[in-house]
Amino acid sequence: MTAERFPAQLVDLQESQHYWAFHSLLFLCQSDDSHTFGLKGTNVNVLTCDFQDKQYVGFATLPNQVHRKSVKKGFDFTLMVAGESGLGKSTLVNSLFLTDLYKDRKLLNAEERINQTVEITKHTVDIEEKGVKLKLTIVDTPGFGDAVNNNECWRPITDYIDQQFEQYFRDESGLNRKNILDNRVHCCLYFIPPFGHGLRPVDVEFMKALHEKVNIIPLISKADCLTPNEVKKLKDRVRDEIERFGIKVYQFPECDSDEEEEFKQMDKELKECTPFAVIGSNTVVEARGQRVRGRLYPWGIVEVENQSHCDFVKLRNMLIRSHMHDLKDVTCDVHYENYRAHCIQEMTSKLAQDNRTDSPLPILPLPTPDVETERLIKMKDEELKRMQEMLEKMQQQMHEKDQ
Repeated sequence: MTAERFPAQLVDLQESQHYWAFHSLLFLCQSDDSHTFGLKGTNVNVLTCDFQDKQYVGFATLPNQVHRKSVKKGFDFTLMVAGESGLGKSTLVNSLFLTDLYKDRKLLNAEERINQTVEITKHTVDIEEKGVKLKLTIVDTPGFGDAVNNNECWRPITDYIDQQFEQYFRDESGLNRKNILDNRVHCCLYFIPPFGHGLRPVDVEFMKALHEKVNIIPLISKADCLTPNEVKKLKDRVRDEIERFGIKVYQFPECDSDEEEEFKQMDKELKECTPFAVIGSNTVVEARGQRVRGRLYPWGIVEVENQSHCDFVKLRNMLIRSHMHDLKDVTCDVHYENYRAHCIQEMTSKLAQDNRTDSPLPILPLPTPDVETERLIKMKDEELKRMQEMLEKMQQQMHEKDQ
């Protein structure tokens, strides 16, 4: 860059020091701003640059970088559905994610369900929407609540959740931490039958056994069996019993003050309508000249996505559009951390117990000395006594000489 590039009326250099000062300013200036300033003691005027542009560093693009990396990596989510047979668990899951996860399912008859034990089955499907990939894993629990004796029927479910925590803990403590598969259960949809008058004992015991391990979202299944007033009464009763029995269901996080009003209103509606009264359907019916998913009855049509009919849309918005990431955060920061702290505490206690000697050292009986040993001991004692007397005499003589 040379001075010839600028008009002569803007540059008047007469001394070499002004020349170098001019070139220093040219190095700093990068824009063609029309504002000018003068060097003190000279008649040099130089074009200034836009210093506001120089104040931009670029770390404001960090959210975009994280977004690109997250979209490229993809997301995973594990959803558990629990409840007795016939409550519409499979239909609701298919309705939520617009896919069929139970193509090869075999329906058992009543006799087979009596002898059936609680099993854990997994269905994994890769879903992509607008370039965002989601690896969805559905954990089903066939056989839960179907037996005559349901004592501790939730044990296989709690064991499965603990196994996933244990596997993640082992992978996290291993060498290949970069490629850890997260199979931890992020959410459990628990289906409450609409036929009772609130929570049954098995419902209470199940949720109390799992509420420290997973995010529980209670649902009132097949809400089309109830009138709107019956749905409201059942919701109030379930909420009261959850609070009375000390069951910790998933708590919606508080909205920040800078959140949009639309999000605040949606969050308020979600909190007010729990437990969600849901309906599922994979059938498309004709309603008001439109094709909608719903159920056709002799007295009318129940639309799955009609918010005046059920809470399906609210559940879908909460589960997928607004709180999926928070469900994963609570799983990682609360439930898994509790399990991890418990494991570390157990390992530390076991290690300390192994290093600590609980019983004192055994005292071995001394052998009975024989006659020769006694004679030698007596001679040593007499010798020590004589040496002590000689030492006392020498000390006395030295004391007398000093006087």
